[in-house]
Amino acid sequence: MNPIGIFGGTFDPIHFGHLRTAFELLQELRLAEVRFMPAGNPPHREATVANSELRLQMVQAATQGQPGFVVDDREIRREGLSYSVDTMRTLRADFPDRSLCLIVGMDAFLGLPKWHQWRDLLELVHVVVAHRPGWRAPTSGPLGELLVDRGTGRINDLHEAPAGCIFIHAGTQLEISSTEFRKLVAAGRDPRFLMPDAVRSIIQQTGCYRSTR
Repeated sequence: MNPIGIFGGTFDPIHFGHLRTAFELLQELRLAEVRFMPAGNPPHREATVANSELRLQMVQAATQGQPGFVVDDREIRREGLSYSVDTMRTLRADFPDRSLCLIVGMDAFLGLPKWHQWRDLLELVHVVVAHRPGWRAPTSGPLGELLVDRGTGRINDLHEAPAGCIFIHAGTQLEISSTEFRKLVAAGRDPRFLMPDAVRSIIQQTGCYRSTR
């Protein structure tokens, strides 16, 4: 069976940058599905602007009708801090023999050594790093060493083992930032064409970003 992609994030809000990355990886890596997993209470991020229920609703609206896109709300349902390693352990328990691919941006990958029990992640999943403009893969330090030991350019490696590889993907980069998006809405501007219309409608109806400073 083909690998399962896991795409976590605050999605505050979800936009076409997220969706295009997931869609390209779904096709290029021949994933069975991409699971969008909105973060519940991420320990390394400031508090989200939209609450967890609203962010989940926006992700569901954005992915509805797209084959291969699945929404997983396990982090939102869990109490306490959302550590990625704990989430990956629950997924590994659900899919003991499947290949699991955790999708992260290059900026998140560069911060990986600050994650809770980060070295345990590669015992549970593959890590797929999506390039973002202005970032380069490290060539030294713990991540540089990790790429030497675990890096691969073979998609088949992600299919042949359940975990343990790092794969770097350079795809279409859409310069859309959730932070800049929130500033745009707070300034009273229309976010049309930055996200699916269904997400735009939720944002306009709820006014969840209107007072963001």
